[in-house]
Amino acid sequence: MDNKDDSTPITHISTLTSIQFYHLTTSPLAKALPKLLERAVVGGYRVCLVAESDEFVEQLNQLLWTYDPSSFLPHGSDKDVQPESQPILLSTSIEPLNSANLLVVTDGRKVKNTTYGRILDIFDGNDPQATVFARERWKEYKNAGYEITYFSQNEQGIWQKKS
Repeated sequence: MDNKDDSTPITHISTLTSIQFYHLTTSPLAKALPKLLERAVVGGYRVCLVAESDEFVEQLNQLLWTYDPSSFLPHGSDKDVQPESQPILLSTSIEPLNSANLLVVTDGRKVKNTTYGRILDIFDGNDPQATVFARERWKEYKNAGYEITYFSQNEQGIWQKKS
């Protein structure tokens, strides 16, 4: 995973209320992500889910259709007709084409300018480089004055708030 942004500092954007880091340690993204998205939809959020490539967007699309036969997560990609109508929009861009108020970052990018009220930054703790980049993002967001929370998985894959 590459650090997705340049070294331009992050500045505080007043509409953003919180950033939550989700440190994957026991479950892979494919297992943890659908449950987080379910909680977001139940919580009334409109979601923009960002991935690093069109290929990964398609993988996530397939995942959300097949992860659990008894569940349904309404979603589509920015390549679909009427992306603005999607409760969960899969994209390579952080543009809130669906009027999303929750941005889910899966590719390690730094978010510098946004109108989102909340960001979930999910990173793979088994990838040393991803962990280093997550720490860098945490530090920059913290220095910019954002409210930041950190969640890590326990041995059963359950999220536990650490700070």
